[in-house]
Amino acid sequence: MHEKIKNIGQLKESGWVSKTIKEELRSNLIEKIQKGETLFPGILGYDKTVIPQIQHAILARHDIILLGLRGQAKTRILRMLVFLLDEYIPVVKGSEINDDPLRPISGYAKELIANQGDDTPVTWLHRDFRYGEKLATPDTTVSDLIGDIDPIKAASLKLSLASEDVINYGLIPRTNRGIFVINELPDLQPRIQVALLNIMQERDIQIRGFNIRIPVDLFMAFSANPEDYTNRGNIITPLKDRIDAQIITHYPKEMDIALQITEQEAWVHRDENSKIHIPRIFREILENVAFEARSSEYIDQKSGVSTRMTITAMEQVLSSAERRSILNNDQNTTLRITDLYAMVPALTGKLELVYEGEQEGAVNVAKHIIGKAIKQTFRSYFPDPQKRINENEENPYQKIIDWFASGNRLEVHELQGDKEYQKSLDGVAGLSETVKKQSSDQLEKNELYPLMDLMIEALHQNSKIGKDDLDETISYTDMLGSMLGGMSDFDDEEYS
Repeated sequence: MHEKIKNIGQLKESGWVSKTIKEELRSNLIEKIQKGETLFPGILGYDKTVIPQIQHAILARHDIILLGLRGQAKTRILRMLVFLLDEYIPVVKGSEINDDPLRPISGYAKELIANQGDDTPVTWLHRDFRYGEKLATPDTTVSDLIGDIDPIKAASLKLSLASEDVINYGLIPRTNRGIFVINELPDLQPRIQVALLNIMQERDIQIRGFNIRIPVDLFMAFSANPEDYTNRGNIITPLKDRIDAQIITHYPKEMDIALQITEQEAWVHRDENSKIHIPRIFREILENVAFEARSSEYIDQKSGVSTRMTITAMEQVLSSAERRSILNNDQNTTLRITDLYAMVPALTGKLELVYEGEQEGAVNVAKHIIGKAIKQTFRSYFPDPQKRINENEENPYQKIIDWFASGNRLEVHELQGDKEYQKSLDGVAGLSETVKKQSSDQLEKNELYPLMDLMIEALHQNSKIGKDDLDETISYTDMLGSMLGGMSDFDDEEYS
């Protein structure tokens, strides 16, 4: 229809009816719910919490704020609200603020319609151009958001400063009849937040020094980190009072959801000539790194642990395996324990440490958390090495422990080819048999050696064998022969 309608007369004949932005969002949401459509595709873990609350707010025609820690998909969700808009809407041609042809608000549109009537030209605006966004920064001004008088424009057009034509509109009025989002709202200076009060309640804007109010039609949405309320600024009380719905976001609560998010977001499908297999247990270790970090005493929990950490960690881990396969000309390889520790750079840049963590050092804290994640995940698949064994019950790991106690040593180089790597693990007495016997699921052919590798590392994490990190080589020895385990430097009740 939009391709045929060129002026206001044709628009009236078509039967098109003006709707406010909130009415439009509401009616389109109702239609999508009735059709059973997925409202926020790719947003995982919010089906019973955040998404229903957003629906309630839109049905109530409320402005919203998403409140949550870093990496909780707040901005992504807000940008997806665009898909609840009509695909095209008519606007008065040449209007800077998307004037509704049937409800003009600017002096330009009103004058044009007064002169041309039903012949006033109409253009059609796609929903992609009805979304405005501003990252709140301390240097943001009222002019940026609302607008100001442009004396240069007045001089060049020989107009009085009292003319509406000399207004230079800001981002908000230019998003009229659309969605406007301000991210990290507490970073906005209080005096700038005051400028939003009229928009939130009276739904109009006032330009400095200009005696006119321009009614704008907007759906306003915000995002904020609760820690920002004290660290960098706050949301002034009158503005907070005018935001109708405060919706709390959160990190993934279930392992399956966390796995799906990382699989969806991380670049895991690399060169087709080099295939890297990722055992599920290794994927769970990576996710447990985030779960452990979110409860670690070394991490500032008020700052949060972003889901971006697990995404970049997965990419680092895969890159480690990819580099090794390239150097050894192995077309197919599987993740190893040495690959897991390659995620350390992805962790150190994203973990905010408390004083105790700073004392230990970022790298040591990262390795400590990886170690705890390995312990936790291993216990969900294999018997707990820390569990006391009854007199009549054989320790499933005793044969392996005895092999190291006899003075034997296992060295694993992070760049070893697959054949050399497998040969090294095969040399540990009882290791292969124990993995096959204790594994709860039927082993895939390419997962035996990674699980053997994991079992050795888990025994170290449970203080059953020792470990030395020597540049690119890991050396496992008898526990009494090596008291320099990387994780044992931490005071952890689980090691006692």
